Amino acid sequence: MLARTDVENGQMRLTLEPERQIFQVSELNAAVQSIFENEFRSIWVAGEISGCRMATSGHYYFSLKDQQSQLKCALFKGAARFAKFKPQDGLAVIARGNLEVYEARGEYQLIVETLEPQGAGALQLAFEQLKRKLAAEGLFDASRKRPLPKLPRRIGVVTSPSGAVIRDILHVLERRFQGLHVRLYPAQVQGDGAVEQVCAGLTFFNNSKWADVVIVARGGGSLEDLWTFNEEAVARAICASSIPVISAIGHETDFTIADFVADHRAPTPSAAAEIVICTRDSLLEQISACRTKALQAVRYRLLLASRALHDRGTERAARLMHRSVARRTQAIDDLDYRLRHLQRDIMQMRARRFVDLARRLEATDLRLRFARDRHRNELLLGQAVKAMETRLWQARRRHESLDLHLRQISPLAVLGRGYAIVQNATGQVLRSAGEILPNELVRIRLHLGELDAAVTATRGETDQT
Repeated sequence: MLARTDVENGQMRLTLEPERQIFQVSELNAAVQSIFENEFRSIWVAGEISGCRMATSGHYYFSLKDQQSQLKCALFKGAARFAKFKPQDGLAVIARGNLEVYEARGEYQLIVETLEPQGAGALQLAFEQLKRKLAAEGLFDASRKRPLPKLPRRIGVVTSPSGAVIRDILHVLERRFQGLHVRLYPAQVQGDGAVEQVCAGLTFFNNSKWADVVIVARGGGSLEDLWTFNEEAVARAICASSIPVISAIGHETDFTIADFVADHRAPTPSAAAEIVICTRDSLLEQISACRTKALQAVRYRLLLASRALHDRGTERAARLMHRSVARRTQAIDDLDYRLRHLQRDIMQMRARRFVDLARRLEATDLRLRFARDRHRNELLLGQAVKAMETRLWQARRRHESLDLHLRQISPLAVLGRGYAIVQNATGQVLRSAGEILPNELVRIRLHLGELDAAVTATRGETDQT
């Protein structure tokens, strides 16, 4: 507490109130950052990763937590590139880094520079993560692996020129099959630059097209010593190789990512030399066995040819007969095929016609048609009856009219009034007395009956007897 002197009403007054010190937010954050830089540099923090996420920039952001609290952390892209494994939720790790203040939010966080897992080693965790990743991409599938050449003439080897591996490989190859062409691409198999040199060796043999098969080899060692062959770059270089690759890394119990990706895995470098080519003696034995089989096959073919030549006479006749029978059988088969085809066409045509008729029959209901025709017949019958009645009525009226007219102009009606019709012997009606001679017979037709008379004289009047 600091004493402070105030002047009040011209008098000096002593006070014990502390003097206030006001910070800007950025100033306070800067002061805290200064404390962190001095007190919390290169510290180790143990905890469990939680809320891990990877940003598009390549940075990892997560929290380290224990049972009571948590601490925000950031693993920037540059440091993440050298990490042996990728951060995941639930991993118990030990992180080394510096405490800093993120001034934009006023939060402090640990800037991680090194990340190590607790329990399992970092290399083993990185091995399992890369193995799962490449397996998911199909780099371990047996379908993409190529068979090794049976008798390679040129063998490429990618390994260290100063180690015992190349001497063992050359010794085994010399013992098994002398005269082979072997080319060594010298490469580091451990330490800085080893990954690039191994990949360069594979690229060299693929570009030059010199080797028929390539052996990637290294002697035994710890997981750290063999780590070059667990790198993703080496695995992808082996996968991209157009030449079959044999992986011979470490001892029989050692497994690397390169072993899973390679076309063939050899338990040791010496075993790779034994796998890549058979022995000269075994090859000569195979050649001898093939020669023996070829001689036996030739002798058997000659025996068959001799027997065929001996039986050629009877066989020729039999062959001609069989050929003739076969031709006729073929003709029968052809006719049978044509008959079946024609029958099938007829059946199909009839089936189509039946379907068409069925459709037409379904479309035309005979009962409706009969009903329409019956109704039409009834209408026509009624019209015909009516027309006949009309015609008969008209005919009857006309007949009555004509009958009345005939009755009116009929000579019988005149006869009914007392007149008569006189005809000569020939039936000709007489209209004057001069048309008849005396003593000539006439016929007189009365209203009722007829009379025959003889003419006595003609005087303009006719006398009747």
